[in-house]
Amino acid sequence: MTSIKDVARDVEMSTATVSRALRGLQGVSEETRGRVMESARRLGYVPSPSAAGLASGLTRTVAVIVPRVTQWFFAAIVQGAEEVLRERGYDLLLYNLAGDASARHRVFETNLLTKRVDAVLVLSLKPSPDELDRLLRLGRPVTIIGADMPGWATVRIDDHEAASTATQHLLDLGHRRIAYIGGATEGVLDFTAPSARLAGYRCTLERTGAPPAPELEADGAFTVAGGLRAARELLSGTDRPTAIFAASDEMAIGALRAAQELGLRVPEDVSVIGIDDHEMASYFDLTTVAQPVHEQGRVAATQVLAALTDDHWHPEQVILPTELVVRRTTAQLRT
Repeated sequence: MTSIKDVARDVEMSTATVSRALRGLQGVSEETRGRVMESARRLGYVPSPSAAGLASGLTRTVAVIVPRVTQWFFAAIVQGAEEVLRERGYDLLLYNLAGDASARHRVFETNLLTKRVDAVLVLSLKPSPDELDRLLRLGRPVTIIGADMPGWATVRIDDHEAASTATQHLLDLGHRRIAYIGGATEGVLDFTAPSARLAGYRCTLERTGAPPAPELEADGAFTVAGGLRAARELLSGTDRPTAIFAASDEMAIGALRAAQELGLRVPEDVSVIGIDDHEMASYFDLTTVAQPVHEQGRVAATQVLAALTDDHWHPEQVILPTELVVRRTTAQLRT
C-alpha cells in the first residue's frame, strides 16, 4: 500500500510538506500542491482520515444544526452547504432538532460537539446568551444563518425589507385591506424570521396611514397546511381581505388552496404573495419575494472553511439580496 513517505520520495519533498499539501493547509504554493496531488493520484495514495485528524487536530467534519430538516427551506440550505464541504473534502454532521427543546439542549448545553467537528453552522436560530457562551468556549468557527448577530459570522437576508417589499407591492396595486399569514414570534426554537417579517408588514402599512388590524393577522406555522387553515379563517368572513401576504411560499400555496375551496378567484377576488421563491412557486404562478436559499448554505460553508485556513480571518455579516418576482397571483384591485 502506498504511504505518504512514497509520495514524499516521489516529489522529493518532506513528509510534512506533502501532508500540508494534501490537507489543503496554508504555506504551500499552488505549484507544490499540484505536484503532490498529481503524485498521490498516480501512485494511488489514499490518506487515512483518522491519521490526518490525529496529525492536524482536525476532524474534517462540520456540524449543521437544523430546526427541521424536513422543511424545504432548511433542506435547501443544507444542500448548498454540503456541496461546498464535499468539494473541499469535508463531511457534514447533521443535528436535526425537529422542534424539540430537549434536542436543542442536548446539542448546545452538553459536550456533544467537542472534538467531533471543526466548525459549526447554525440555521435560523438565535442562540441564547448561554448558548453563545458555549459556542465561544467550543473554540471552533461558527456561522449563524438567518439571524442578525453582531460580532458573529452571519449569512442572511433582510427579512424586514423582504416583507416590506411584498406588502408595498400589494399597496401599489391599490389594496388596503391586506391580511398577513405568519408564524409564532416566540417559541422553543426562537426563529428570527417570523418577528422580522411581521414587523416589516406592519411598518409598511403604518407608513400609508393604515395601522394593521389584528383580525387580519393569522398564524400559519410556516407550512402549507397552516397557510390553508389560516386563509380559510381570513377569507370566510363578510369583510374579507382583498389581498394576502404570506411570510413563506408554503403558506402562500396553502392560501391559494383555501381560496379555491371557497370559490374565490386568484387574483381577481384576492391577491396572494409569498416569500422564498420555493421550488413549486413557478408551478403555482405565485408572486413572491425571492431569496437565494441555496446560496446561503454555500456562503456559510465557505465562511467557516475560510476561518479554518486563514490566520487573518474575521467574522463577516453577509446580507444577500432579495428580488420581487411578479407572477399571476397578484393584480390591481378591482373597484
